[in-house]
Amino acid sequence: MALLLVVALALVRRAPLWHKLPAPVWAHLVAAVLALALTPAILWGRRGTTRHRVLGYLWVGAIAATALASFAVKQIRPGHFSLIHLLSVWTLVMLPLVVVFARRGEHLRHRQAVRGLVVGALLIAGAFTFLPSRILGHWLFG
Repeated sequence: MALLLVVALALVRRAPLWHKLPAPVWAHLVAAVLALALTPAILWGRRGTTRHRVLGYLWVGAIAATALASFAVKQIRPGHFSLIHLLSVWTLVMLPLVVVFARRGEHLRHRQAVRGLVVGALLIAGAFTFLPSRILGHWLFG
């Protein structure tokens, strides 16, 4: 929730600059914000319900869209991928496993995979977006 609030603050502070963001950055940002918003609703809600499954599939779609859009975002090394793109590859490998584990009833493995994605793909990657050299970092601190 805190990361979502900080993203919102950065976006609100620099609303006049929104038109300067390239479409791939917007796609990546919107998908990541959706995933961030869905995460507490899923993790704090009752598990095993239809609501949990529906929100879970939406979350998987949002995380997949975030990872896929990241391949078009190359601001760190213009024209090239950076190390952070390895996280996107890992994410795209893990997402089908999250679904498979849940469908097989392997709740512990499902929970561990989801936690790994939340920590790695959302929290750690999200924290890196606030470095001063990154767009959201510049918008928040610069």
